[in-house]
Amino acid sequence: MEFREKSKIMDGAAIEKALIRIAHEIVEKLKTTDDLIIIGIRTRGAYLAERIVDRILEISGVGVPLGILDITLYRDDLTAVASQPVVHSTEIPFDLTGKRIVLVDDVLYTCRTMRAAIDELMDFGRPSLVQIAVLVDRGHRELPIRPDYVGKNVPTSRDEMVDVEIDEVDGKEQVRILGLVEGKAGK
Repeated sequence: MEFREKSKIMDGAAIEKALIRIAHEIVEKLKTTDDLIIIGIRTRGAYLAERIVDRILEISGVGVPLGILDITLYRDDLTAVASQPVVHSTEIPFDLTGKRIVLVDDVLYTCRTMRAAIDELMDFGRPSLVQIAVLVDRGHRELPIRPDYVGKNVPTSRDEMVDVEIDEVDGKEQVRILGLVEGKAGK
């Protein structure tokens, strides 16, 4: 399948503004950073989580632990992703029992990634609370999972794709809507 840019919906400044707002909302909603852990889902979610941790430090003056999940082996579509999937490390060097967790990812779509992340989290303890923060919520849920913190809600069709690019991975910052090129759909 071939996709082409339809529109650019966020630039670097808009991404930063959204992450600052999410950090403020986390601090305001949770009232305290005690027992708070921010966990990012590899790849882009991990970098966005790191930025949120930095913003929370700026806002509250308190450092919040950061963890990173690689959900590859927890996916329900593992065989469809690749015959030899690349598995990176999960970095959660602490017990999650009784902690308040905010899971961070770049895009929320069907919620299958988030379900896999929640499944993996339970291997590290039993949190008292799990919340979700995403840069973009594009809808089309297949599971009853909703984000608690959203940078931008973007209604999309299933023939569109949300492409998030961030400096740490892509060397540029933007969020684009890509549309399927006519006549290029796969079988």
